[in-house]
Amino acid sequence: MPNTIGILSPGDMGHTVGDVLRQNGLRVITCLESRSQRTRDLAQKAGIVDVPTYPQLVSEADLILSIMVPAQSMNAAELVADALQQTDTTITYADCNAIAPQTVRKLGDVITSAGGIFVDASIIGPPPRTPGATRFYASGPQLDAFTELNDYGLDVRTLGDEIGLASAIKMCYASLTKGLTALCTELLTAAKVLGVSDALTEEFKLSQAALYERMERGLPGMPPKARRWIGEMEEISDTFAHVGLTPNILTGAADMYRLVSETHLADLSPEARDQFPTLAELIAVLAEQIKK
Repeated sequence: MPNTIGILSPGDMGHTVGDVLRQNGLRVITCLESRSQRTRDLAQKAGIVDVPTYPQLVSEADLILSIMVPAQSMNAAELVADALQQTDTTITYADCNAIAPQTVRKLGDVITSAGGIFVDASIIGPPPRTPGATRFYASGPQLDAFTELNDYGLDVRTLGDEIGLASAIKMCYASLTKGLTALCTELLTAAKVLGVSDALTEEFKLSQAALYERMERGLPGMPPKARRWIGEMEEISDTFAHVGLTPNILTGAADMYRLVSETHLADLSPEARDQFPTLAELIAVLAEQIKK
């Protein structure tokens, strides 16, 4: 039965996960070495305790959840592996990041070679503020410590004992949700530049009303996430290429998020909802951006 959970890192998703676990009776800790002031503020808001070093983190935690952007996941695993070797301890390490199955297997080797127990995990859904909105998928040969989080406010679902299955379901699912967001962003921007925005909007309202409502609801809050999603689209591309499919659809999605990330809207924080653009304002900014 876990008593202390380590969260790396308590950002948008991580601090909410930590808050849920803390509210359900667990002690939650992190190591904020080299983290931003915003991450420090989110950790404090969620009641997550900052410990000064990674050796202390692995000594005190029963389970570590890695929740961060794909590009940082290997570095985090290596830091924990070094700490495991320094302290001669063992721990369960769950990588919950949006990375390709072939990448997560390499990452798992880093943890297990240092004496840790590795869980391949992925998160589908928003930060778990509402019960039932978010699923945590897990795979691997030793899942007990992770699945016990079902008793502490999370919805954990197992997929089998093969490392890579949990990452695979995330890659396939996010290719639809975030890939579709990228496609919608691109086609609306193209329509703006081509001078048919109003006509296309009316047509969508007639024949694609549910999809257009999703665009209006979802796209304005996308820019603060765009930089993080570039790497995720690249991981999906690598996943598809690895099984013999074209990577180009999702490398294109990465290009769209790269375009969005070059605008001032990407500098907004996810908490600044009152500053989010309308859908029309977002598309106008992107149309101007591609003219530069």
